[in-house]
Amino acid sequence: MSSPTPVALITGAAHRLGAHTAQHLHGRGWNIVIHYRSRRDQAEALAKELNARRTHSAVPLQADLSRPDQISPLAEKAIAAWGRLDGLVNNASVFYPNPTEQARNEDWDAVLGTNLRAPFFLGQACLPALRESGGAIVNLIDIYSERPLADHPLYCASKAGLASLTRSWAKDLGPAVRVNGVSPGAILWPEGDAGMDPEQQQGILNRTPLQKIGEPADIAGAIAFLLCDAPFVTGQILSVDGGRSLNM
Repeated sequence: MSSPTPVALITGAAHRLGAHTAQHLHGRGWNIVIHYRSRRDQAEALAKELNARRTHSAVPLQADLSRPDQISPLAEKAIAAWGRLDGLVNNASVFYPNPTEQARNEDWDAVLGTNLRAPFFLGQACLPALRESGGAIVNLIDIYSERPLADHPLYCASKAGLASLTRSWAKDLGPAVRVNGVSPGAILWPEGDAGMDPEQQQGILNRTPLQKIGEPADIAGAIAFLLCDAPFVTGQILSVDGGRSLNM
């Protein structure tokens, strides 16, 4: 008898690193729940692409993770898609500058709500299914969780909290569920208001021992390793940064 197909819920999976992770895990035989907030067209296009490769292997689900009332329904729908859940990848994140003098309550709710509160309560809602399958959680951290980025106190605090949550969960949820993190360096440059000019980008690369920007596949591969190939690894945060954190 063949083993059941494992299922992963990936938050923020419609674009950037989330979409690359969805494609990578799908290529390794996983079924994928593609969570998105507002990028419906991209999520549906990705699901269509994956389903063309393997029938009924991907579903898009919408939820605003900054709203607590939408988290449990997301978990319920994700689990109901195939009747199981083997992996949760907390990838969705809010990133923009919020200097202390200018930060508002709304910024706290948006950043801490999406980056820290949502992973906690989504993990809580998914926990029974993950325990049943002997599954794993991978949280997307950031090298700025340990070495703060100027004018991003809320973002850095949210990622530092997520790093601590990763270790706490690993201690509390074992042996049934493993919990690890991946901490990217320069992989895809920030978009929009959080973007960096070419001079800033080059300055970062100059301080990176490998002297180059990473590829989304580097992060997707690290996530897949922790989900699929590391049965004796829990409570760890893997920096995938080309050595950049050595010079920060």
